[in-house]
Amino acid sequence: MEHTPYTVSDVMTQTVVAIGQEARFKEIVETMEQWKVSALPVLAGEGRVVGVVSEADLLPKEEFRENAPDRAEQLRRSDDVRKAGARTAGELMSAPALTVHAGDTVAQAARTMARKSVKRLPVVDGTGMLQGIVSRSDLLKVFLRSDEDLAAEVRTEIVGRLFPRTPDEVAVHVTDGVVTLSGPIGDRALMAVAARLVRAVEGVVDVTFELTGPGRVRTWPEPTRSRS
Repeated sequence: MEHTPYTVSDVMTQTVVAIGQEARFKEIVETMEQWKVSALPVLAGEGRVVGVVSEADLLPKEEFRENAPDRAEQLRRSDDVRKAGARTAGELMSAPALTVHAGDTVAQAARTMARKSVKRLPVVDGTGMLQGIVSRSDLLKVFLRSDEDLAAEVRTEIVGRLFPRTPDEVAVHVTDGVVTLSGPIGDRALMAVAARLVRAVEGVVDVTFELTGPGRVRTWPEPTRSRS
């Protein structure tokens, strides 16, 4: 069976706590505390995501509570100064919201989170309506796949296609997500291709090779030798 990349819909949480644009500051804090979340989607109309309020958006009110920023800091941090005086979600939220779609791959969502330094992303449909939310911990669920499941996919989708003449001679072993391919894999070009394809399998931690041939057993990548 052909395996397809895991998508956001495979790992996202469909039950989402959200707030409206008119939600008050204290209500936002209470909702975050009640549901143990650090950010909330802000909705308009019947559920269209228009922004996100995070803990970072709320902190300026406490930061500037006792000491007003000087003129230079006001210019440098104008957005934080504005949020320090905000009272509602509509005034506090970061907009437009950074979102993903249910059909996006887990890898795409992970790249977006990493590049934008966010912990979670609202999941929306083509019209911007909220469908769910995906967090960093959700994206890590792909690493819960069993070693047996990973081995079966690697054997069928990679070894069986990349080494069609000798698929039974190339053994696949998986331990704690680390895939080891062993057997007569002498062509380094194929090894590099196999390594790239195996690492692309959802849930694989790493890949190594144990090469066999006439009178030799080698591992690849080869261990780094220290220089004395």
